[in-house]
Amino acid sequence: MKFSPYAWAKLIYLRDRGMTEVGGFGITDPGQPRFVKDIVLVSQSCTEVTVAFDDTAVADYFDDQIDAGRHPEQFARIWIHTHPGNSAEPSGVDHETFARVFGNCDWAVMFILARNGASYAELKRTGHSQPEPLSVGIDFREEFTGSNQAAWEGEFQQCVQETPVAPIWDLDFLPGDEPYLSEQWPWLPI
Repeated sequence: MKFSPYAWAKLIYLRDRGMTEVGGFGITDPGQPRFVKDIVLVSQSCTEVTVAFDDTAVADYFDDQIDAGRHPEQFARIWIHTHPGNSAEPSGVDHETFARVFGNCDWAVMFILARNGASYAELKRTGHSQPEPLSVGIDFREEFTGSNQAAWEGEFQQCVQETPVAPIWDLDFLPGDEPYLSEQWPWLPI
């Protein structure tokens, strides 16, 4: 799997823009199904551990891509998302989402980029019981335009609603809850 320098720069910007996961779709050209030239976001609600795309936004995205003359294999087969931590390994939710959403496609790719630069990519194809790991690279052979952080920021602001999860130490406890906490979480000091 390869990324254009533009797509890779945009992905790094989106990964580092906030403290939550961010997800989108890889855009490819005909005949180059594993060469991502751009990444498109749709409206989504994100936490540190989840990305939830808005169903209407996904439907509108598909309509826009078809109207632009693209086929689904050019805009709907590469699911890209970030992890704000150091692990790019897919979670159980990632695997379940990939199977549920892309399970009926003849092929699909799940790609994850973590904060520390670690990446994970797998190809799932019809007729193959196990996903195939993919190597990842950036293809500098073609001329490319520079970054466009102003446009990327606009897309982020329009599509990403960050919903941080409150850490346990920020929760308010009622008086008398301490014994329950110490039984449930014995390592938690009271």
